[in-house]
Amino acid sequence: MLKILIIFFILNFYNPAFSSKKENLISQMQLTNNLSFNFIQTINNKNENGKCIIRYPKKIWCEYDNSNKKIIVSNGKSLVIKTANTGSYYRYPLNKTPLVFLLDKEYLISKMNILEPREIDNKYLNFTIFENNNEINVFFDMKSLSLVGWQTEDIYKNLAVTFISSVKINQEINDKIFILPKNN
Repeated sequence: MLKILIIFFILNFYNPAFSSKKENLISQMQLTNNLSFNFIQTINNKNENGKCIIRYPKKIWCEYDNSNKKIIVSNGKSLVIKTANTGSYYRYPLNKTPLVFLLDKEYLISKMNILEPREIDNKYLNFTIFENNNEINVFFDMKSLSLVGWQTEDIYKNLAVTFISSVKINQEINDKIFILPKNN
């Protein structure tokens, strides 16, 4: 009987259900190749919403629902912000934006491995990352361990808060959406 109890405790010690939320979160991130989601972004008390797709590493495509028909695209090296109505077109090196860190799953995992998450209202786990004069807060749902948003400063040093919802993981994605749009 003692042998059975010892085996039971050993097996349960290594059971993922007994591991920490942080370890489970990291495991889930390691299995994630892409995310599709809806978002609400607040910058300077102005809300914008739309939908995005992130493909690790470092690719993003977002389409805003506002009247400007703004899109944001990163091919992993550059980030383009383009509005159809005004014809404005801005291209930035991705590594000059805080998105370079958020779009790099391996970077996030490495930071999560050394940081301890902060629990917020028994709902969220928050990791605060300091990198290259950027403070990046990444938030996960405490129960589902899904990414629910982030907080950064945009390229103009405005606080940008992004909440995401309707997250789908590892969907079939057409890589053509990550081709940078042309400047008209």
